[in-house]
Amino acid sequence: MPKKTLFILPQKHHFMTMFLFITITAFSQDLEPRVYANVAKNLNVIAVGYVFMDGNVLTDPALPIKDFTIQSHNVAANYIRTFGLYNKLARIQVSLPYSFMDGSLTSTNGDVLTGSRTGFADMKVRFGINLLGSPALDKSEFRNFEQKTILGVSLVTSIPTGKYYDDKQVNIGTNRWGFKPEIGVSKRFAHLYAEAYGGIWFYTNNNDYLKSKKLEQKATYSLQAHASYYFKNNMWIGFNTNWFFGGKTVIDGVSDDSQIDNWRVGGTFSTPVGKGQSVKFQYHVGAYTNNGLNYYALSVAYQYSFF
Repeated sequence: MPKKTLFILPQKHHFMTMFLFITITAFSQDLEPRVYANVAKNLNVIAVGYVFMDGNVLTDPALPIKDFTIQSHNVAANYIRTFGLYNKLARIQVSLPYSFMDGSLTSTNGDVLTGSRTGFADMKVRFGINLLGSPALDKSEFRNFEQKTILGVSLVTSIPTGKYYDDKQVNIGTNRWGFKPEIGVSKRFAHLYAEAYGGIWFYTNNNDYLKSKKLEQKATYSLQAHASYYFKNNMWIGFNTNWFFGGKTVIDGVSDDSQIDNWRVGGTFSTPVGKGQSVKFQYHVGAYTNNGLNYYALSVAYQYSFF
């Protein structure tokens, strides 16, 4: 069966990157427990992580390709800082991912199209503040504080720093900005934490899609739910699920049947490995999808926290 290069296809094979970094960073299909958790102020967190994804990860929502599969290896560096803002707990997170990916597609005539990409993906910056139930406490005050119900809001910004070729259909970077305002609720029941978030991704246009085309994407709505059980030694396990829908694309004013309807489920396990250090593992898989995005993801992340 003949092979061809996938990532420099002629324009009749229209597809682009919608690269998704799960757990370590978020573009749209994030599964992130404890985003609105109560912690002390002036905390610094440095984390490095690895994600392996296999399946229909990269599809143009305007032209979903059912037999398109990707294996991607992704690493990311994260920094988080908590601080007080009007006596409320606030935090900022910066994530910079790097990706190695290989893809293949079996065309209708039996040709196998292959290719690869390597480079930085889009940087993500999250700013959040817990409005209710989470005062900004220093380390000594925090020891005696017991969380009940927290209400928080955040804004995630996707900055187009990723590698992008305006004459290629598949890219790591998206060549556009993305903004996701979100609201989240976290409730503690003894050793159990229950959480729910709702957000909306808004995107600017990519005016360099296939050199001269303009790609627009409608808003994508996201819902997440998490249940985490904490043991006495700060080890914890969690169940995670999310639902994403919307995101229809328009290319040069022409829209297609590209609306996303995607539901994912997974689990998380985290364990301390030393003072201020922990390792977290996560697995998740598609439970339902209408337009591609049928893949599984495995991740591991090391985290170091200090004041």
